[in-house]
Amino acid sequence: MIKTIFQRIMQLIPILLIVATIVFVITRMIPGNPAATILGPQAPKEAVEALTIELGLDKSIPEQYMNYMTDALRGDFGKSYHYNQPVMELILERFPNTVILTVISLAIATVVAIPIGIVSATKQYSIFDYISMVFALFGVSMPIFWLGLMLVLIFSVNLGWLPSFGMGNIENGIWDVVSHLILPCICLATIPSATFARITRSSMLEVIGQDYIKSLRSKGLKEKVVIWKHGLKNALPPIVTVMGLQISTSLAGAILTETIFSWPGMGRMIVDAIENRDYALIQGSVLFIAFLFVFVNLVIDIVYLYINPKVDYSGDRGGK
Repeated sequence: MIKTIFQRIMQLIPILLIVATIVFVITRMIPGNPAATILGPQAPKEAVEALTIELGLDKSIPEQYMNYMTDALRGDFGKSYHYNQPVMELILERFPNTVILTVISLAIATVVAIPIGIVSATKQYSIFDYISMVFALFGVSMPIFWLGLMLVLIFSVNLGWLPSFGMGNIENGIWDVVSHLILPCICLATIPSATFARITRSSMLEVIGQDYIKSLRSKGLKEKVVIWKHGLKNALPPIVTVMGLQISTSLAGAILTETIFSWPGMGRMIVDAIENRDYALIQGSVLFIAFLFVFVNLVIDIVYLYINPKVDYSGDRGGK
């Protein structure tokens, strides 16, 4: 197992280098001069040129790339043009807010969707099964930005029950924090909920059709014990895999949710960085998210090996 984990870690290095290169190229394709954006449309040409030189944007693209990669390998992601702060400081300042939103959303999705998937599998082709899978289909297909706007329109604008922007302040009471969390968490939890419900149903259907489940039932074990203890345990590997992917997807997908609800997280920061042509902040933020993707996938692989030791990632045994 240790050898497999080491191999997986070594595979992450070229992935991050490729992502860093792609992000660098894409940022340089964004129209507009960051210096002109910072100084504004009324700034004199001489001031724009001076700031361009100060930011190092007067150098050739290959030279900028080499400087960027050299600094990134040292852990230096540069300084934000717009905020005039080190990029890593800004990331570490905003990242906890995104984690709060993501963790609560995935917790809601897990608590709601997995029981629905299990019940749908045990009551296959029932009315509950059809209704839950139709809602799961809508959840997967529904655009997050449209859902977020509808939630704001209904619960904030029309009914006035919940705030539509900001994070809340604990000094104003716990309800102020919770009320600001409800709408963005529901919005962000929609796709994971639908995905968890569908994969849980599919995995449970495969498991409960196995002979050992029939054997457990024939021994007189209660149906709840058979399904929830033995069936769910063996259905977990694909569910865990999808959960891991959804963690990464939710962290990245929070960009739209945070923008709609003005949540002060990394997603909102990336959108602002793109608008401000803040190359350093865009590059650092995207590379940080890419690192989270590969790190979470590594953790999921390790968990998968623990749950199902028969899995072989190395391919040394021909997939046997």
